[in-house]
Amino acid sequence: MSTTNINAISEPLTQHNVSLDDLRDPVKKELKEFRSFFKNELKTQEFLIDQMVQYLLKMKGKELRPILVLYAARLCGDINESTYRAATMIELLHTATLIHDDVVDEADQRRGLLSFNQSFKNKASILFGDYLLAKGLLVSLNADEFELLKIMSKAVKAMSEGELRQLKASKLQNMTTEKYHDIIRDKTASLLAACCESGARTATTDPDVISKMYDIGVNMGIAFQIRDDLFDYGTTNTGKPAGNDIRERKITLPFIYALEQSSLINRKKWKKRYRKKDKSTDEVASIIAFVQEQGGIEHAAKVMESYSKNALMLLQTFPETQSRHDMEQLITYITTRKK
Repeated sequence: MSTTNINAISEPLTQHNVSLDDLRDPVKKELKEFRSFFKNELKTQEFLIDQMVQYLLKMKGKELRPILVLYAARLCGDINESTYRAATMIELLHTATLIHDDVVDEADQRRGLLSFNQSFKNKASILFGDYLLAKGLLVSLNADEFELLKIMSKAVKAMSEGELRQLKASKLQNMTTEKYHDIIRDKTASLLAACCESGARTATTDPDVISKMYDIGVNMGIAFQIRDDLFDYGTTNTGKPAGNDIRERKITLPFIYALEQSSLINRKKWKKRYRKKDKSTDEVASIIAFVQEQGGIEHAAKVMESYSKNALMLLQTFPETQSRHDMEQLITYITTRKK
């Protein structure tokens, strides 16, 4: 797997105003086909499951991952029925993890609606998440798509390991930059890598091309997670309060870097403050100010840009086509998005 040396930071990326609508436009027709495929796979005669499926379909997300699968397939060849299958598997997996996360985090809302755990309670939500995971596996098995099944299974394993490692490191308060990168490579980047790898797999059998697409996805995924982590420090208006990760004591790159720049005494002091439950707004603000003063936000932004640039460099090895340009736009969107 090829990733940038995070110490070799280059100049910031140019800020392009790429919107989700810009990303959807090149695959508008194919996205419509994907949605139809996705709905069809979720058809059921079970009343409660059908109610939950209908609620899920109302809870429309950005569709960034299906778009990425479609882009990867188009870049490597052509979009076909197998591509829609791969996009459906990825979206089922992603949705299942979001539902499980909301139960764990006791979230109230998701995508502007009440979260599943608020609407259907915890037990039903967990079971529905499991149901979606099973459906994802069956989408591939029913069509004998064993390579897609391998890709998805690998992603599920990596995501689970990443979440468990994050839980352990956070509880012990011994997070390091190296551990942080290992965790986000597994818990976030593995899914975007699966998008690129599965999309490519449906369009080509060239192992070098598929491997390169996987590496592009890993770099994109790491950049994506760091962008999310930066939102917590109020770098942009995301529609949700800044400091959620700080309140939940999730240790991310800006805070890790700030600690690394501090004296041992200061490190202990700020770790203790971070560990505190039920922080006040002023306490959260003081942590954000500390991270800002130590250069944690600026450093994390540069690391994010370095991973994004590495993805773009790998992409440059593909022929110059509209498909490549569209993928470049998607990578740019990941590091410049506002939410």
